[in-house]
Amino acid sequence: MATYLTPALAWRRMREGNERFVAGESSHPNQDASRRSSLVENQHPFAVIFGCSDSRLAAEIIFDLGLGDAFVVRTAGQVIDDAVLGSLEYSISVLGVPLIVVLGHDSCGAVSATKSAVDTGNMPVGFMRDLVERITPSVLTSMRNGEHEINDMVVEHVKQTSKRLVDSSRVISTAIEDGRAAVIGLSYSLAEGRANVVSGIGEV
Repeated sequence: MATYLTPALAWRRMREGNERFVAGESSHPNQDASRRSSLVENQHPFAVIFGCSDSRLAAEIIFDLGLGDAFVVRTAGQVIDDAVLGSLEYSISVLGVPLIVVLGHDSCGAVSATKSAVDTGNMPVGFMRDLVERITPSVLTSMRNGEHEINDMVVEHVKQTSKRLVDSSRVISTAIEDGRAAVIGLSYSLAEGRANVVSGIGEV
């Protein structure tokens, strides 16, 4: 059965799950055999989480979710490419997901590497260079704003990533204009386990 939630209700469900996780009271919903069986033919996730690949940022765990609850896309430093945009557009247009969560976190290695490249002028090798190039605008904006801490840069990168998603995708921007979807930007604290809102686009 489809979960037809508004963006605001979807966000409330995410927030309540994160609060349970922070308090050490996770309920581990929708993780049993009957839930698995019910999802064989179709899926109706109520949120898409676009987050950093960091191993400490396991999306379903930190929001206390289960099978079929969240459509998850992850790249180091939550950088956008065509495959990411295609995945997000699929979640919005085909699955009807009402909420996109952009999830960054403190002490992010990809953002740290980018700050180092900007400071020293030494770019990393291989495809890691691509990650750094995509994060550099956020790091430069943060520095221009007088914010030189990694965690400030993470917040700026979450904000810019959220805006870039909407600017890049007509599918996503139209869904937001129609009130069918919204984008929430979050910065996660590794120590505390809490996901704090840093930006929002649309009605949530």
